[in-house]
Amino acid sequence: MGQAHAHRRAVGALIGLAGGTFLYTAAEALPIGLLLPMAVDLAVPPSQVGMLVTVYGAVVMVASVPLTALVRRVPRRRLLSALLVGFVVSNAITVFASTFTMLMAARIATAATHALFWAVVVPTAAELFRPGLHGRVVAIVFAGGNVALVLGVPAGTWLGERAGWRASFLAVAGLGVLVFAVVAWLLPSTGPAQGHADRGRTPDSRRFWLLVVVAVLSTAGAIAAYTYIALFVTEVTGLPAASIATILLARGVASVLGILAAGPIVDRSPWTALVATVALQCVALLGLYAFGHHPAVAVVLIAIAGLGFAAFTAALGGLVLQVAPGRSDLAAATLSAAVNVGITGGAFFGALVLESHGAAGTMLIGALLGAVALALALGERLIPPPHSKGGAAVRESIPAGRRR
Repeated sequence: MGQAHAHRRAVGALIGLAGGTFLYTAAEALPIGLLLPMAVDLAVPPSQVGMLVTVYGAVVMVASVPLTALVRRVPRRRLLSALLVGFVVSNAITVFASTFTMLMAARIATAATHALFWAVVVPTAAELFRPGLHGRVVAIVFAGGNVALVLGVPAGTWLGERAGWRASFLAVAGLGVLVFAVVAWLLPSTGPAQGHADRGRTPDSRRFWLLVVVAVLSTAGAIAAYTYIALFVTEVTGLPAASIATILLARGVASVLGILAAGPIVDRSPWTALVATVALQCVALLGLYAFGHHPAVAVVLIAIAGLGFAAFTAALGGLVLQVAPGRSDLAAATLSAAVNVGITGGAFFGALVLESHGAAGTMLIGALLGAVALALALGERLIPPPHSKGGAAVRESIPAGRRR
C-alpha cells in the first residue's frame, strides 16, 4: 500500500513537472502569436515586441550554467517551488506592465527562472523513478513543452485576440499557481546530490561534449528550416496561407507522438535513438528540398521533421543523464544553453539563405547542418569507453558516503 501510494505521488509530481515545461514553453512563445495586439497596446513597433522573444532566449542561453552552479546546494523541491512562484509573479507583472521597459524586465525575470527550471527538471524527474525508465520519464517531461506549442500557444493567441493580450498572460500565471501547488505538495523533499540521477550513470566528458555539439548543429538545422516553413508552404508548395495553421497543427501532433514514442527507445539504446532521430530530420528536410513542390508529400515530410526533432530532444535528455561528467543539473544546463545557441544560430543562417536561395534553400541548409550532426553522432562509436583509471577518478570526486 505504501509503495503504491509513493508511486502515485511520483506520477503526480511527474505530471506537475511536465506542467511546468508546458508553462515555460507557452510563456516564451506567446509574444509571437500576440505580436500585433501587444505592439498596438504598448505603442511600439512589432519588431520591438519581437525582441521580447529574442532577449528571453539570450537570457536562457547565457544564464543557465552560472545560475545552476549558484543554487547547487538548494534542495530540489524548494528550488522548483521558488522558481514557479517567480514564474507566477513575473507573469503577473507582465499583465500589469504599463511600459515596454517594465514588460522587458518582467520577461527577463521569467527567462531567468526558465533557465534554472529546465536545468533541474530532468534530473529531478528522473529521481522519481528507477533508471530503466529515465527515457520515458524525460519524454513525458518534454512532451509538456510540445503540447504547449500545439495547444497552449494557439489557445493563448485565441484568448489574446478576443480578451486582450494581457488576459493570455493572466491565464498563464493562473495555471502557474496550479502547477506550483502540485509540485510543492507531491515532489519529495530531497537535498541536492542525494539521488541516483544527480550524476551521469557512465560519466564521459568526451561523449558529453560530442552531445553538446550535436545538439547545437541538429537544432540549428531544424530551426533554420522551421522558422520559414510558412514561406515554404506558400511559395514552394503552392498552398494557400489559410492552410498553414492546419499544417503546423499536424506537425505539432506528430511532435507529441514522436517524443512519447521515443521514450522506450531511449531507455533501451539512447545513442541509437539519437542517431535515428537526427537521420530522420535530415531525410525529411532533404525530401522537402527535393519534393516540396508536391503538396501531399510536403505535408507528410513537415510532420515527419517535427516528429524527428521532438524525439531528438528526448534522446538528448536521456543521454545527459547517462554521460554527464559531473553534476547532471550542470550538464543539463549546458545542454539547454547549447540548444538555445542552435535556435539562435539556425534562425540567423536560415535568414541568410532565405535572402540568397529562397525558402527552398532553408530546407537544404537545415539538412546539411543535420548531416554534419549525424556524422558526429555516428562517430560516437569510435570513442573508446572511459578508462578504468578515469572512472576511478570520477568516483574519487564523489564523497565517500555518495559512492555506489
